[in-house]
Amino acid sequence: MNTGPTLTGSGEEEGRMAHAAPTGDVWVFIDPRSRIFFGYSLNVLCKARQLAAATGGQVAACLPSAPRGTVPFRSGDDACVLSETAETECLNHGADQVIVLENLQFASLRADLLAPVLAGAVREDRPRLVLFALTDLGREMAARVSRLCAAGLIADCKDLRVDPKGRLIGLCPGWGGSVISEIAFAEGWGTGFATVQPHCCRATPVGASRGEVIRRAVAEVPAPRGLRLLDSRPAPASHRKLETAEIVVVGGAGMGSAKAFGRVRELAAVLGAEVGATRPPVMDHWVDEQRLIGQTGKRVAPRLLFSIATSGAAQYTAGIMEAGTIVVVNRDPGAPIFEIADIGIVADANEFLPKFAERAKRAVMRRLADMLCETSAAGEGRRGFGARLKKLRDGRGWSIEELAETTGQTPDFIEQVEADGVSPPVSFLLRLAGAFGVDPGTFLRKEEQATIRDRRLESYVRRTQNYSYQTLTEGREHDHLRAFMVTVEPHQVHKPVAYKHEGEELIYVMSGELELSIGSKVGVLKAGEHAHFNSDIPHKLRNLSGEHTRCLVVLYTV
Repeated sequence: MNTGPTLTGSGEEEGRMAHAAPTGDVWVFIDPRSRIFFGYSLNVLCKARQLAAATGGQVAACLPSAPRGTVPFRSGDDACVLSETAETECLNHGADQVIVLENLQFASLRADLLAPVLAGAVREDRPRLVLFALTDLGREMAARVSRLCAAGLIADCKDLRVDPKGRLIGLCPGWGGSVISEIAFAEGWGTGFATVQPHCCRATPVGASRGEVIRRAVAEVPAPRGLRLLDSRPAPASHRKLETAEIVVVGGAGMGSAKAFGRVRELAAVLGAEVGATRPPVMDHWVDEQRLIGQTGKRVAPRLLFSIATSGAAQYTAGIMEAGTIVVVNRDPGAPIFEIADIGIVADANEFLPKFAERAKRAVMRRLADMLCETSAAGEGRRGFGARLKKLRDGRGWSIEELAETTGQTPDFIEQVEADGVSPPVSFLLRLAGAFGVDPGTFLRKEEQATIRDRRLESYVRRTQNYSYQTLTEGREHDHLRAFMVTVEPHQVHKPVAYKHEGEELIYVMSGELELSIGSKVGVLKAGEHAHFNSDIPHKLRNLSGEHTRCLVVLYTV
């Protein structure tokens, strides 16, 4: 398939320019709006080096730059890459030239304003090929500049190569990625344009470069006819959660059912991430349409993205190309999605996700405990602990009241913890572990686990050797949860054995009458009544009746 220019209304001069013999050079448009976009440009620069080496041309990085001493181009919350830094990095990544378009008078990189500037430079130097990373700006710039130059555009390339005849060939996915088309530029035309998936290559420095920086002063850019900016404001935060999330977990058709898609939500909740989806889960009503990611949905740029049971259709991958690290889980090793993965896992998602989510829970809880221990040891507040807890709560979709009820605390206490106002006790962490369904031992380092395991065994032996303790969990001396039948003689105070430990205790009176002292509080329990308390608080049992009192005691220890 060939692609050539459309000359409708282009004018005779533009038509002649398109036929002018190009050089063998390959240009790359550099997007400095953020470190992520700039990194994508460097990836494409690596591809340009390969193409230029095959055609005998040079590589030029075309860099827009605001006037020196002014505020750089704005782009959301991410800092723009300064021109001086961008120039150096482009040279270090193999550019033979860095063409700096200077003195652009607009605060943001608007394609309608920048396209005429870049088109003028292209018409003047006539490179053989101009490449753009496949981003929102890159796609619009390529369309506008190719039109202004009356030249052909190969869109959405997953790769580019030079065939034995020296022709540039674009490899473009179609029909959901099931077909790869090979598209070439029509013979006899001049400069060609292409948008390229930014993960087609990995940016690799080549060391100190002998390349040169060429600065071109840009004349005032005329406002495009019939187009003016009326207003610009950020979308409400509630509408930008998915687009602004640091971590996104995307589920695809391979999950198989709405119930199985719940495992995607579970992993997102564990990681404090946002849930995304490809079109099939949306069409099958497994997830809300606002969660659709792709060309007809939302574009995301998280620091970390999990793509679970997705095939890798071009319509979907167009929405995730700005992600930092992409982790893919798919049972088909030949799935196209692996081509853009930073980390690929060949596995059945429905078998893999529960195990991975469990390990992730443990890691998250372990980190919470470490944060608490580190700051406590330093005598400081829990910097970061409260924010992390809030993120976990939000990920679960719990209100403060729901977390308070789950952990046996008050909403005021949860608010103080999340604001780093109080340091939570061990019992809170134990109940938090229970709320998230992880072993409380997760909060302990290996050496701590070994010490407590030995202490737990010693306490277990001492209890079972005492006549008043009868174990109900034989052979479970290493478990966190154990049960005993405790007998207290008439009118006697129970002599506890290894009774104080970090954890919780439940006492249920089977027969008799028991006085229970917990700290300074004293209460009476009759047959059928129970008490649940923190077992590291001093406590004492006394039989008030004239016969033996029998109690079921359940210990939950770390």
